[in-house]
Amino acid sequence: MVPLLYLGGLVVLFVLWIKVKGLDYVIVHQRWIFVCLFLLPLSVIFDVYYYARAWLIFKMCSAPKLHDQRVRDIQRQVRDWRKEGAKTYMCTGRPGWLTVSLRVGKYKKTHKNIMINMMDILEVDTKRQVVRVEPLANMGQVTALLNSIGWTLPVLPELDDLTVGGLVMGTGIESSSHIYGLFQHICVAYELVLADGSLVRCTEEENSDLFHAVPWSCGTLGFLVAAEIKIVPAKPWVKLHYEPVRGLENICKRFTEASANKQNTFVEGLQYSLDSAVIMTGTMTDHAEPDKINRIGLHFKPWFFKHVEGYLKKDCAGVEYIPLRHYYHRHTRSIFWELQDIIPFGNNPVFRWLFGWMVPPKISLLKLTQGETIRRLYEQHHVVQDMLVPMKHLQDAITRFHKDIEVYPLWLCPFLLPPGRGMVHPKGQEEELYVDIGAYGEPKVKHFEAKASTRQLEKFVRDVHGFQMLYADIYMEREEFWEMFDGQLYHKLRDELGCKEAFPEVYDKICKSARH
Repeated sequence: MVPLLYLGGLVVLFVLWIKVKGLDYVIVHQRWIFVCLFLLPLSVIFDVYYYARAWLIFKMCSAPKLHDQRVRDIQRQVRDWRKEGAKTYMCTGRPGWLTVSLRVGKYKKTHKNIMINMMDILEVDTKRQVVRVEPLANMGQVTALLNSIGWTLPVLPELDDLTVGGLVMGTGIESSSHIYGLFQHICVAYELVLADGSLVRCTEEENSDLFHAVPWSCGTLGFLVAAEIKIVPAKPWVKLHYEPVRGLENICKRFTEASANKQNTFVEGLQYSLDSAVIMTGTMTDHAEPDKINRIGLHFKPWFFKHVEGYLKKDCAGVEYIPLRHYYHRHTRSIFWELQDIIPFGNNPVFRWLFGWMVPPKISLLKLTQGETIRRLYEQHHVVQDMLVPMKHLQDAITRFHKDIEVYPLWLCPFLLPPGRGMVHPKGQEEELYVDIGAYGEPKVKHFEAKASTRQLEKFVRDVHGFQMLYADIYMEREEFWEMFDGQLYHKLRDELGCKEAFPEVYDKICKSARH
């Protein structure tokens, strides 16, 4: 009885404190209180529900039949839109706060919302080595199923909540991309409902132009309703080598060598300052040395980027064996390193042991509850960018990042970019090694100004024939955007498929200069 009275007294005091300070003050200045008390428990409930639902539907084999019904319903909605006069553009009816992107899409309020409730894994075909999935199936869901039956995606982007639709219509990358390319390069077929309500399947051989134009189009050519993705046999462990490197020239040289070595299944770099980094290389294996096993995904384990930093501080290399699924989602618990700004004590051992099992809060819930004040603060004093540049320009790129924003750690992830006809391909006709430089955090330079600083980075990336991931804040003008991306095939298909009256151009949908 006494503990209950004590707890009740604390709750009353907390409510009074919020009343005195105001809810906005608490959410902005003491956000961790709101996140820990409300968003973490809600996130657990969300995860339990969606994983249980996905498992039941797959086991009952009801997904394919339900899928066909859902496709017909989407076709009906599109045809109804046409009958009503096609007065506005169309977009998916999924609320903007549910996306992983930090950008808030205001177009949802003015466009015709087409409801697409498709979040299931439809089929795993081990003979053809493909998995067929709906667009809202996410990476956590896919790895949970595939790894349990001995398979995996060749490129499995990091965060649990990333959806297949977002990775197809935008892009996705992982530390195996130096072998397999971007997420789009492991896809073998897309199924879309077009602006006239028809259902189309496209592959390298069938409707080839559309197949190449869909990636990076952000839903402006049609509604994705299914994708077929390559799968490869999985092994239970990743043997991971940690190598601290000092000196920018040495870092770039060693990272380039590791990325070019196809014997490495996984390659990743975490750069902690201009002249210090840890380069990680890994291979899948069936067996692990018992004294070197590290189950990094357990809730009480240190956040991965902090664990890696330990090798830099000790200035010694190391080898560990990590369970495959733990490796795939190694940055999930700390949302790379973004969670340290939301829960400053989140990596404290006591917090990890008591509450780490609830981490991370859903990014969608963070967006839903951030409010206009926090959104503006993040926009002006926070960077979340992924810039894709040719590996040969890595040293210049890191120097430019340091000069313009000085955000650390930087995430370095290599990928192979083959020639193609879509929006993103190398300048020449041969495949080229690129690197994704991910900057997530608060800039340390005194002269940082969100628009001006980002535009400087964008110009550098354009000049070296690089690309900017489209989930982030983009400040380019229309001409600059189409200088960065190849729009020839994209615009041709928008004309042929009647997309100009049905969907906004990708620039108008995602760039800050075009959004109001």
